[in-house]
Amino acid sequence: MSSSSPFFLDQVLFIVLPYLAFALFLLVSIRRYIRESFTFSSLSSQFLENQHHFWGLVPFHYGIIFVLTGHFVGFLIPREVLWWNSVPLRLYVLEISAFIFGLLTLVGLISVIVRRHSVPKMKMVTSAADWVLFGIFIYQVVTGLYTAIFHSWGSSWFAATAAPYLWSLLVLNPDITFITAMPWMVKLHIIGAYVMIAFFPFTRLVHALVVPNPYLWRKPQVVRWYGKWIETRQVR
Repeated sequence: MSSSSPFFLDQVLFIVLPYLAFALFLLVSIRRYIRESFTFSSLSSQFLENQHHFWGLVPFHYGIIFVLTGHFVGFLIPREVLWWNSVPLRLYVLEISAFIFGLLTLVGLISVIVRRHSVPKMKMVTSAADWVLFGIFIYQVVTGLYTAIFHSWGSSWFAATAAPYLWSLLVLNPDITFITAMPWMVKLHIIGAYVMIAFFPFTRLVHALVVPNPYLWRKPQVVRWYGKWIETRQVR
């Protein structure tokens, strides 16, 4: 019984959970877009507070885009990643760059959370789902950075073990032997990814499915609004 329990748990976490997460992601996203398309928005808060907005959202977006792109590349072309890492200098460049962008993601995320909690107007428009989402993000980034520090050369073992496992899920022939021997922190990071995918369509993150993020590169725009005082500000 004791020997079968871990195997059963691995099956639930690494076979059942990913399929459930992706089913929720697809079904809820489609349903929400059809019935509540107006909610496919980031619900931008720049108009409520812009002083700290740039220093939170921009570092977070650049960091997370680089990190996710790295994971996606490792999934799509694992052999090429292993070839790249066969030269130590290139491996060091890739690992250090990924870690720096991971830190950038964490710094931006902490800034966003502090802004949401410390600015009264921001706190009023922050929902319970937002706080849950922040918690998942913090968990995922911290476990990712921990993995990068204590389980080195993640780009190589991701390409050699995680990528085949993910491909096995994609072709509907799941093979968890690739990851059952991984350290628990790595497993927790993978589980966190599935939880985030499942929760994604219930949050404001759905805007990423239909709208790019042009404020990362566009010029400041002049915004005017009228009240007791007339004010003109530049926002990104």
